[in-house]
Amino acid sequence: MSRKTSLLLIAPILLTACVTPRRPADFPLVDYHVHLKGGLTLDEAIEISKKNGVKFGIAQNCGLGFPVTDDAGAMQFIEKLQGRDVYIGMQAEGREWLSLFSKDVIARFDYVFTDALTFTDDKGRRTRLWMKDEVFVEDKQAFMDMYVDKIVSIISNEPIDIFVNPTFLPECIQNEYDDLWTEQRMARIIDAAVKSGVAIEINARYQIPSKAFILQAKKAGAKFACGTNNGEKELGNLEYCRKMIKECSLAKKDFFDHNKDRKKHAQRQNQIR
Repeated sequence: MSRKTSLLLIAPILLTACVTPRRPADFPLVDYHVHLKGGLTLDEAIEISKKNGVKFGIAQNCGLGFPVTDDAGAMQFIEKLQGRDVYIGMQAEGREWLSLFSKDVIARFDYVFTDALTFTDDKGRRTRLWMKDEVFVEDKQAFMDMYVDKIVSIISNEPIDIFVNPTFLPECIQNEYDDLWTEQRMARIIDAAVKSGVAIEINARYQIPSKAFILQAKKAGAKFACGTNNGEKELGNLEYCRKMIKECSLAKKDFFDHNKDRKKHAQRQNQIR
C-alpha cells in the first residue's frame, strides 16, 4: 500500500475525530423542575425521562392561589407519584406557604424549592413578576435593591433545597438584564445561597441565570441544579443547562445531589414554625 493510499484511508478517521462533539456533561443530569402541565401525563414524563437519560423530579405548585393549598392536596400528589421512577418535589409558592402546610407533610417531599416571583413589595402590594399588571417598577434601581432583599430573605429564612428561576426579571426590564444584575447584586444572592446550603437552579426555560452569574457562583462554591419549569407539554432536553455546563466547566461536584446534599427532613422540620 502506497503512502498516498494510506493517508487517504486515515484522513476520514482523523476528520471524524476532529468533528465529534464534546459531551457537555460527563455525569448524569437530573431535571428537578418538571410539571405535569399542558396535558403531560406522569407516564409520558417517565418515558421522556428514560429517552433523554435524565432523571426527573416532578413538582407540584403548592401555595395560595395555586393548585394545591393544603395538606390533603399535597398528600394526594405525593401518593400519586410514590413508587414511580421520579423524585417528588414541592414548589412552594408565595411567602404564605409555610402557614398552609404542616411540617410533617412538607418533610414527605423529596425536596422543596421556591422562587421570588411572588412577594409583597415595600408598599404592601402583592407582586407576581410574570403578571404585567402586578409589577410595579417606578424606579429600576430601587426595584432591584428591593428585589434582591426579598431573594436574600427567602434563601436565608425559608427551608428550601433549591432556589429556582434565579435572576428572573419582569418583562418591562428584561432587556436590561446585564446592566441591572450587577456583580454586587449577584454576590448578595450567591453568598446567601452558599451560607444556607441552597442550590441555585440553571433554568432551561428562561435561560437564566447568565453565564457571568454562574461563573461567579461557581467561584464562591455554590451548588447548582438543572430545571426546565415547563409551562406546557414540551420539555426539551435541558439545552441551556448543558450549554452552561460546558461553557462554565461545571462538574458533578458542583451540582445538588438529591441523595447526598439535600437538607435532612429533620433539619427542614426544625426550621418550620
